[in-house]
Amino acid sequence: MLTVGVSATFVATADAAVPSAPAGMSLVFSDDFTGAAGTGVNRSNWLYSTGTGYPGGAANWGTGEIETMTDSTANVYQDGAGNLAIKPIRDSAGRWTSGRIETQRTNFAAPVGGKVRIEARIQQPNVSGAAAAGYWPAFWTLGDAARPVGATNWPSIGEWDIMENINGRSSVFAALHCGSNPGGPCNETTGLTSGERACNGCLSSFHTYAVEYDRSTSPEQMRWYLDGVNYFTLNSNVVDATTWNNATHRGVFVILNVAMGGGFPAAFGGGPTAATQSGVPMLVDYVAVWQSSGGTTPTTPPTTTPPPSGTRDAYSRIEAESYNAASAVQVETSSEGGQNVGYIANGDWLQFNNVNFGTGGVRDFVARVASGAGSGVSGLVEVRIDSRSNAPIGSFALGNTGGWQSWQSIPGNVSNVSGSHTVYLTFTSGQPADFANVNWIQFRR
Repeated sequence: MLTVGVSATFVATADAAVPSAPAGMSLVFSDDFTGAAGTGVNRSNWLYSTGTGYPGGAANWGTGEIETMTDSTANVYQDGAGNLAIKPIRDSAGRWTSGRIETQRTNFAAPVGGKVRIEARIQQPNVSGAAAAGYWPAFWTLGDAARPVGATNWPSIGEWDIMENINGRSSVFAALHCGSNPGGPCNETTGLTSGERACNGCLSSFHTYAVEYDRSTSPEQMRWYLDGVNYFTLNSNVVDATTWNNATHRGVFVILNVAMGGGFPAAFGGGPTAATQSGVPMLVDYVAVWQSSGGTTPTTPPTTTPPPSGTRDAYSRIEAESYNAASAVQVETSSEGGQNVGYIANGDWLQFNNVNFGTGGVRDFVARVASGAGSGVSGLVEVRIDSRSNAPIGSFALGNTGGWQSWQSIPGNVSNVSGSHTVYLTFTSGQPADFANVNWIQFRR
């Protein structure tokens, strides 16, 4: 179903400030690229992906593109006029270099019952016809689990294409990539796509491109916008729930790049060729991410349990979000009230200090957990004390429970322990995908 509406006012000036937050949403990330002319990007916000692929990942970025990505200010630089430029360059030997940057953060996500909106104001490379053959500028995201494994789990972890253009056509493409490749429920490698949509003036002037993922509707929706107009919509029931959830119920990171050549340009005439013009940049005025709170009453923030300042009672519930330290997880709104910890994958952990077990008599522990992991994805939830490298004192296996908010209380045997200890909840899986959400844990006598 395609719906049309207006969510923002398009401003046609060459340099515009990051717009105010849409109604009900708050700004969680932005970069306005206001650095001095010829400087690189802010590395606190961005990392450069260099070479011809991720370490351990597919060659030529998995698409057949031919350029080498660099962190040189010849390819990626701020222009001094409030814009980022990503410029592909051909050298005298015919070799192409270009740029690809990604947000350091990988946790841009829509909470349960909420929304996330990712937007940029971009001028596509101003080149067309034979001189544009092979140009492939893009503004897009990948799921958080892609980064640790070189995107070898693509497309199951999701790719949201917000703006793609090829070969200097006056158009834009949007897509969701998901499921398995080739074929699968998402028709890979094509994906669930808008097809080519007219984008008049997009080569010669700035336009806004956005995706909004909405978990406050049923079914959930992803909506794509050009200059504030919603031109493409996907409902979650377009595929099975597991495929959709694996591609959307997670954090994502934002990518900006200009590729040269590859499968997509090849489908529309190919390139680059000897006639392709070197050195025409994509210009980016700003990137912004907004998020709304979840639940049915977004004006009332969910209750969060902070870490206690003293001793924890092992035999009372320990809320997962009250951890003292953690690795690679996110806190989100729980369907059971309050918050839970999610986006948990192999190697992640939670740390709880000063947990008092008394003089002994521990029988087992129970964890309130949920999982929307895909077929064949499972793992172990383990309890360790005093060090993450110590052997587990208890564990249980966790697979799909029916959804990321389909909660179950699962017990696990635990070795007897007494006194006060630092407790680590660790997570182990043979697959890189997320496999667990945790609401709380409790030990029992």
